[in-house]
Amino acid sequence: MERGNFGSKFGILVAMTGSAVGLGNLWRFPFLVGTNGGAAFILIYLLFVIFLCLPIMYSEFLIGRRVQANAFGALNKLAPKGRWGVIGIVGVIGATTILSFYSVVGGWTVDYMCKAITFSFNTTDANELNNLFTESVSSTVEPVVYMLIFLLLTGVIVMAGVEKGIEKYAKIMMPVLFIMVVLIAIRSVTLPNSAEGLKFLFYPDFSQVTSKTILAALGQSFFSLSLGMCCILTYGSYVKKSENIISLSASTALADTLFAIIAGMAIMPAVFSFGISPSEGAGLVFVTLPRVFAQMSFGGVIAILFFVSLFLAAITSSISVLEIIVAFFVEELKFKRTKAVIVSLSGITVLSLLCCLSQGVLSDIKLFGLNFFDLFDKLSSDYLMTIGGLLIVIFVGWRMKRSDVMDELTSGNTLKIKKWFLNVTYFTIRFVAPVVILIVMLGSIFG
Repeated sequence: MERGNFGSKFGILVAMTGSAVGLGNLWRFPFLVGTNGGAAFILIYLLFVIFLCLPIMYSEFLIGRRVQANAFGALNKLAPKGRWGVIGIVGVIGATTILSFYSVVGGWTVDYMCKAITFSFNTTDANELNNLFTESVSSTVEPVVYMLIFLLLTGVIVMAGVEKGIEKYAKIMMPVLFIMVVLIAIRSVTLPNSAEGLKFLFYPDFSQVTSKTILAALGQSFFSLSLGMCCILTYGSYVKKSENIISLSASTALADTLFAIIAGMAIMPAVFSFGISPSEGAGLVFVTLPRVFAQMSFGGVIAILFFVSLFLAAITSSISVLEIIVAFFVEELKFKRTKAVIVSLSGITVLSLLCCLSQGVLSDIKLFGLNFFDLFDKLSSDYLMTIGGLLIVIFVGWRMKRSDVMDELTSGNTLKIKKWFLNVTYFTIRFVAPVVILIVMLGSIFG
């Protein structure tokens, strides 16, 4: 079976960036910043991205490109006598759990995009907006319908394939998304007292830093960059041998981080301008911001731009997550792509229903003190993704030949990369990354 490939370097970059830039930037990042002390959290997040996440990205990338196969197949080919294919299984399970709760929030974005277009929340009454959100997410019908719409759109794009589906739509959606968020940020920073919001974002207060802050920053860096669930590995398998994976990884991480900060600039100055607490949790996007928009000049237009942006960010990430599962079914179980998408989404829909209804009729059902939505979020972000990342760097650092790793990093010795950089990168993959991930994981379990 002939495998699909990305058609251009720009296509690779927007698809990779689309995978990284998602709800993790526009929804999750701002409220984590708000609840973890502002700039101090951002600084810790950046340190994780530069010194830990990039080497892990290189690791995933080079595995996928080395063999040109899905995660399970690639690792089995590289280590046929071992059981390293379990990493691919962890990735598939992680992708499934992520998309199960992610599609629920994706459904909320569809709902609020429609509400914004019809000016359904043009009010400054906090109680009214809170009731609107609570009623929307706790309903047994409305959120389910929007969730199904979101999953259907995700499936249609992935069903079209790598170049004609993922790459084609990423080329359209990512530039539009970036322009929209920049426009919102420009409007936000021009509001009265917006400087307080910028100070909150860029002036660190380390007194707010706890072990939970560090864990949250690590989890967010993994979540935002799609690490540890074999997404980068899967996309890497569609990348030509001539491409510079170090440059592509760095560009993706830079774009993702820049987008997250711009998203923070779009939200926090507006929040501070209207005297609203930045630590509103998930309600920051769906309750607080509509209130802010209602008080702004041209707020209705800004609201439409924001929620369309939120939807685009969600869908570009969801297609990358679904592709992990679909690639496994296509290459390992020999499914046709259409059948693979249908089977994958059928299973995910069942789990998504549990997550969706856990906000309403199933809210009393808890496992380990968490409802299905929070359980899947915590399981994927705090454990599966970090375990996946740990196993990947151990495999690259200790199971693969150093010469093979260097061959991929230099694209078959065709790229002139400083020897010291390659040595530092390999040292980080082999020693630093596993230790840091282990320390943080143990801290999350016993802290």
